[in-house]
Amino acid sequence: MTHQVERKKRCYDSVTDYFTSAKFFIYLGHALSTWGDRMWHFAVAVFLVELYGNSLLLTAVYGLVVAGSVLLLGAIIGDWVDKNARLKVAQTSLIVQNSAVILCGILLMVIFLCKVQLSSLFNGWLLTLCYILVISIANVANLASTATAITIQRDWIVVVAGEDRSRLADMNATVRRIDQLTNILAPLAVGQIITFTSSMAGCGFIVGWNLCSMCLEYFLLWKVYQMTPALAIKTSQKEDEQELKQLNIQKELEAVQKPSENSELMSGVAEASSVEKNGCCYNITQPFRTLRDGWVAYYNQPIFFAGMSLAFLYMTVLGFDCITTGFAYTQGLNGSILSLLMGASAITGILGTMAFTWIRKRCGLVRTGFISGVAQISCLALCVVSVFMPGSPLDLTVSPFQDITSHFMGDSSLPEANPTTEHSLITQTHSFINGSTSAYEIEEMKPQVVSYLSVSFLFAGVIAARVGLWSFDLTVTQLIQENVIESERGVINGVQNSMNYLLDLLHYIMVILAPNPEAFGLLVIISVSFVVMGHMMYFRYAYKTLRSRLFLCFSSDPKNEIDNPSPPESDKV
Repeated sequence: MTHQVERKKRCYDSVTDYFTSAKFFIYLGHALSTWGDRMWHFAVAVFLVELYGNSLLLTAVYGLVVAGSVLLLGAIIGDWVDKNARLKVAQTSLIVQNSAVILCGILLMVIFLCKVQLSSLFNGWLLTLCYILVISIANVANLASTATAITIQRDWIVVVAGEDRSRLADMNATVRRIDQLTNILAPLAVGQIITFTSSMAGCGFIVGWNLCSMCLEYFLLWKVYQMTPALAIKTSQKEDEQELKQLNIQKELEAVQKPSENSELMSGVAEASSVEKNGCCYNITQPFRTLRDGWVAYYNQPIFFAGMSLAFLYMTVLGFDCITTGFAYTQGLNGSILSLLMGASAITGILGTMAFTWIRKRCGLVRTGFISGVAQISCLALCVVSVFMPGSPLDLTVSPFQDITSHFMGDSSLPEANPTTEHSLITQTHSFINGSTSAYEIEEMKPQVVSYLSVSFLFAGVIAARVGLWSFDLTVTQLIQENVIESERGVINGVQNSMNYLLDLLHYIMVILAPNPEAFGLLVIISVSFVVMGHMMYFRYAYKTLRSRLFLCFSSDPKNEIDNPSPPESDKV
């Protein structure tokens, strides 16, 4: 009896300790933040389409502005994260992000209420100004969200995990599981509100959520900071910069052989320092130098090829975005089936996070990335096979640039397009989602599919490949966390985000150039090629890393290493 009471008490204490730990507070704060982000990203695209007469122009401009901003400012945001105190960075980015979403939501509500009056003032320029403000404020919110992701997911988690790599891997995996769940549930929740009430109610709900979430997240950040004293200690980058400057000065002085040259050098240094202190050009060019230094530092990192391999995975149409959804719709799949497929992809993504922790404990971190890459490529082979299966719309006789040339050149001599291919994939998808197409028109637009074998192979490969994809993503994330020094953690992750956005932007450009379903098979082959190239970069990194470790082991004590082999990787950083 006493033994059972003690066991219950220990169980209660362990549960209490977990729900009051810094780790759980990070999970809770991340869940609140991610839920708000996913709702906003889904809703703002729907709102912009509805406001602009069911056109994708504003949505396309918003996506271009967001991608371009992160591409250009990713390194600068990361440098700001590195050079400021952790609590200040986290709280500032949190307040800016949520305040921007709240302000943008209120502005959208005003536009929905007074759109007719605004369009009649100043020949519609006032309404255009409101659109510009909405996109600009939403872009600020996305940049602040990027800063929050860098400081929490790439820095705070590393500090909270301490020197335990297994704990760091578990925390990274849990964060990804939260991402997978919110990716499905948050858009579903806000979509139901917009569908059964109105866009105004959807804006109001998002504004209220971000206001309450901001206060709770602020408290959770402060609580984690108080419970983890190591967060208050941050490596000073100024000391590193001063040492680097001193080394450069010493090298310059050693290269000087004549006294005259020495005097000229010293006068040049003094003149440069005076310009640096007194001139405004130095301050103006500071962001550009920060951007340059960030990309140079990223290139010089030992995990450069691992980071590039992750970025190459963004150059693909084989994901559950509007591109793949639009193609599935042209192949006769309805909304119910697509929702089930999206749910299956979320489940396989969660399985990928579980596979990561299991494989890492048995094979080590570097080998986990290799195994994940092989698994993803093997599954994507089904997508390549689907291009040549019965029911595939691949038609090499139809030019993939037919819509582009006919639109911009006005060429009426081109052959008449099939009615099912007159609309691009993205336009059909958004019209279907936003309810701008009637049920009769939807039935008329649906093509007569001969066989579902091709699209079945395609989605089987996409869904199965997400196990390897998310396991590989976690591998590269932890490699960056473990191998990048603390003073460069922010800027390196900022550049990594820029690379991801660059390849993601290229894949949208690729679809714009070839929007017809007949050309989607070519896009699939190109996407798989980029994924293979990305993993080849990682295989090179893994080969060099494992070879150097093997060389160090045998050069230190080969006999002892053979007799008493050590585990693949230690659990201590």
